[in-house]
Amino acid sequence: MGVGWRPSHEEALLAQPGQVDFIEVHSENFFAPGGAALATLCRARQDHPVSLHGVGLALGSAVGLDGAHLASLARLVEQIEPVRVSDHAAFARAPLLAGGPVLHAADLLPIPFTSASLALMVRHVQQVQERLRRPMLVENLSAYIDWAVADAWPEPEFFNQLTQRSGCQMLLDVNNLVVNALNRAEPDPVASACAWIDALVPQSVGEIHLAGYDDRGPLVIDDHGSRVHPPVWTVYRHAVARLGPVPTLIEWDTHLPPWDTLLDEAAQARRCQTEEVRRG
Repeated sequence: MGVGWRPSHEEALLAQPGQVDFIEVHSENFFAPGGAALATLCRARQDHPVSLHGVGLALGSAVGLDGAHLASLARLVEQIEPVRVSDHAAFARAPLLAGGPVLHAADLLPIPFTSASLALMVRHVQQVQERLRRPMLVENLSAYIDWAVADAWPEPEFFNQLTQRSGCQMLLDVNNLVVNALNRAEPDPVASACAWIDALVPQSVGEIHLAGYDDRGPLVIDDHGSRVHPPVWTVYRHAVARLGPVPTLIEWDTHLPPWDTLLDEAAQARRCQTEEVRRG
């Protein structure tokens, strides 16, 4: 089991190696050459496998990939030698006006699940994999808008096609499935999320994310700011039964807890995997 590593937990992680199976960091936080942050990550890498999780490749952007961003990622991959490299099925790069400069929205904006979008994603994923000389993982989003388009694929089939055509794997965010089902006011959000997982090719999933959400407002927000909610644990158990013991990460990015709380969440994920594997 892995945890997302943040600076406030640096001392605890380095003082007691071996408490987690791997750590995951946001790739872009370590793009700057040299510096204390990269030095600390390199030190942590001596005792912990590292998964690099990006938020800026914008794989679904019609204007293409940012060459400088990809070059920075490739340099970091060479330095860290991560166990996995991932990003999102999202777009973020576009001009405000036709012919104008390309801007980055600094957000994970949802793509339409069309044949044209699939072809674009396959091309960009392959471009990244060729540059990194390794397969990557692509994550499903929590999305707060839908595209009203024809020629749409069901989302899990879109990911099946993406993994099969590009050679990448999927990073399955179980929390995002539940958040989306809640925001769509599904009669049974857990059943909806489980059916989503059932539609996947099992061998396509290379990592799973678990996190907390904020359901205090009119929309459920994927804020990564609390313990994993009970419905997400239920869907995770189903995912393990369906997919097997996939490497799993506890994401916690806001309202950071004590280190021991993160370890407790990771331990619960480990118990879920063990129990489901025994049951299977």
